[in-house]
Amino acid sequence: MAYNRFTIESVRKTFGINILGDVSLFGNIAPVEPSAILAEFLDRYLPLGSAIGTEKARSEFIIAPILAEITELTHHAVSLFSGVEFNVDEEKGLTGRCDFILSASAIQYAIEAPVLAVVEAKNENINSGLGQCMAEMIAARLFNQREGKNPGCIHGAVTTGSVWRFLRLQDDRIHIDKQEYFVDNLKNILGILMKVVSSHQPLPG
Repeated sequence: MAYNRFTIESVRKTFGINILGDVSLFGNIAPVEPSAILAEFLDRYLPLGSAIGTEKARSEFIIAPILAEITELTHHAVSLFSGVEFNVDEEKGLTGRCDFILSASAIQYAIEAPVLAVVEAKNENINSGLGQCMAEMIAARLFNQREGKNPGCIHGAVTTGSVWRFLRLQDDRIHIDKQEYFVDNLKNILGILMKVVSSHQPLPG
């Protein structure tokens, strides 16, 4: 069973996780202004990515540039992985390709200390990606524990590119943020992403 086969219900039953919605995970976020390069890129190509409408187009023209901005904002103290195999536990079904992973490590050549899993929503339906994202978050925590790292919590996001919804795994609970964030308010999305990665290690000023 690969990540993309998981549903919310199968995650709950397989891993004994309590799923909690209707919570606000990021009530006091400091907005982060996008760089002029990212703002100009999205202004030019976001309509194209949306118009093409495929997962590949949304990934290339919207999602990847936003996540890559985090590596720049942290002066490359975090690393970004796209479309990588992340095989953690075959017996538990925690295997397969992840859309995106942000790692609290400057090492770009191999995944180390994953802290955020980002899943592209299928058919532009946020709910369709929640089970997959939860499974990847559980795998990230297990990976960190085996490496002797315990970040306390793991975050996830499911996105269409234009709409983002965030999750948090802590102990035996996964919280789903009740709020959706829209790319036309990009500074809040960047603020959340920066808060997530900065909570796992001190970042250069």
